[in-house]
Amino acid sequence: MNPNHPASPRHDPADDPPPRHPSEPGAADCCGEGCVRCVYDLYQDALERYQAELAAWRARQP
Repeated sequence: MNPNHPASPRHDPADDPPPRHPSEPGAADCCGEGCVRCVYDLYQDALERYQAELAAWRARQP
């Protein structure tokens, strides 16, 4: 057995913090010009990534 390779790595919750919820844009962040990639579109993309990351994080928790 290799002494430099742990047989069973321990899960330390401090090393795996939960993902952070993205900040929702404020009303003043949108210019109202109908941009193709509005700040609300970017927020929605970030929210979907967060939800996927949160599901993966929850699955790793003991």
